[in-house]
Amino acid sequence: MRLPPLAVAALIATLPLGPAFAQAPASPPAAIPPADPSANAPSAVPMRDAPSSFAPLARQLLPSVVNISTTQNAQGRGGAPRPDAPDQPQAPPGSPFEEFFRDFFNRNRPGQPGSPEQQRPRRAQSLGSGFVIDASGIVVTNNHVIDGADEINVILQDNTSIRAELLGTDPRTDLAVLRIKTDKPLTAVRFGDSDTAQVGDWVLAIGNPFGLGGTVTAGIVSARGRDIRQGLYDDFIQTDAAINRGNSGGPLFNLQGQVVGINTAIYSPTGGSIGIGFSIPSNLARNIVAQLQEGGRVRRGWLGVNIQQVTDEIAESLGLTGGGRGALVARAQDDGPAAKGGIRNGDIILRFNGQEVREMRHLPRIVADTPVDREVPVVVWRDGKEQTLSVTIGELPSEQQQAAATPPAANRPTELSGLGLRVAPITPELRDRFSLRSEQRGVVIMEVTPDSPAAERELRPGDVIVEVQQERVGTPQEVQQRLEMLRKQNRPSALLLIETAQGQRFVPLRLRGGERGSPG
Repeated sequence: MRLPPLAVAALIATLPLGPAFAQAPASPPAAIPPADPSANAPSAVPMRDAPSSFAPLARQLLPSVVNISTTQNAQGRGGAPRPDAPDQPQAPPGSPFEEFFRDFFNRNRPGQPGSPEQQRPRRAQSLGSGFVIDASGIVVTNNHVIDGADEINVILQDNTSIRAELLGTDPRTDLAVLRIKTDKPLTAVRFGDSDTAQVGDWVLAIGNPFGLGGTVTAGIVSARGRDIRQGLYDDFIQTDAAINRGNSGGPLFNLQGQVVGINTAIYSPTGGSIGIGFSIPSNLARNIVAQLQEGGRVRRGWLGVNIQQVTDEIAESLGLTGGGRGALVARAQDDGPAAKGGIRNGDIILRFNGQEVREMRHLPRIVADTPVDREVPVVVWRDGKEQTLSVTIGELPSEQQQAAATPPAANRPTELSGLGLRVAPITPELRDRFSLRSEQRGVVIMEVTPDSPAAERELRPGDVIVEVQQERVGTPQEVQQRLEMLRKQNRPSALLLIETAQGQRFVPLRLRGGERGSPG
């Protein structure tokens, strides 16, 4: 993961940094006076007692947490550099030794004049964390901890280093499973139910920050269901337990000693902890880890749809009460499970296999967790009412096929009054001009009037109108006819399916019924 300023950063450390100066402890807070029983205030919620010390729990859990050390060949400047080779260690920003470290490593970097190792590859080392889930030697960590490694070693609490075998990885969820063989007895921990972790609950993070070895920090669950835009399956637990570089792959425990999360990323301007860390929930990781342990790969359910968020305006356009909810199908792939099960473009998926789809981003995770080849009920919103379909789930392929289409018929350009759009049929000239696909069909946007409804929705020349109100269009006249029909029905907006180079999306446009004959 990249580490720009104020960005989410992966927690792997290349080499341990020097210790920072400790801060003076804060003054204890002033005592809170007892509540006035006569005051008009809500009754207090009973608090769960915090332990007077985490020491007994830490002693129990520390033997199950391991350090992960990986090495890889990093070619010097005399050869082709490896793109995944880590950078040289740096002093903390602002340190008086920062310039010294930079000059020292520049002088001694392989390939620099006077370097004794100009042509010799160097061995780069990275550090992370993991934990034992089976006493036979099964270890869980993050994929980014071991990605690209030539050698992986697991270091136990007594500093015993054991060469590890990689059983499998899942980059989509950033998980990896290792196996070690040792005569030493191993202490295993169990996954807990992350759905029971509530905001405000105490948690412990144990790991290997900056290569310092087994380190215990405590905090609370700060938030649930965080989407940090790292993938389709984002559903992170946020915690303020201090986690830093090298904590990647380490466990987040509840007070029962169960793993409720796997520490994966932090939000930080410097790479150090500022109290915003993210952990993969155990309920998401458990099934992935089991599949990697058994078969070395993950089989995910696949529906074969492109989806987008249902906004309030889209819901209004389709007559869906209760505001924006569910997942709008922008495209059902022709040979996908959804199309075979009767799901169409423009359907809103409200429930999948008995689970409510509250937001668009929930659907990929629900589908992925569904066993392949299982037939499930899918409730969609279509033609102003709910319909239940039966879909047999496929397996997510490595590369999804693009749906085929047929070219449209030619026709004359047309101004779409009230919307601020001028459209035209797709001709060979326009296909070349806007780099459209050879099988592209629909109506191409030629001009967008500033400050019009179309401009507000960020439509641009070269975008293609594929559908109007969930009906295919092939000529500008068909688009105009659909819009006129919606105006006669006193519809406040029209729902357009727009295709760009980035894919398809539904766009609701407000209709201006009183401005016919003039651009919007």
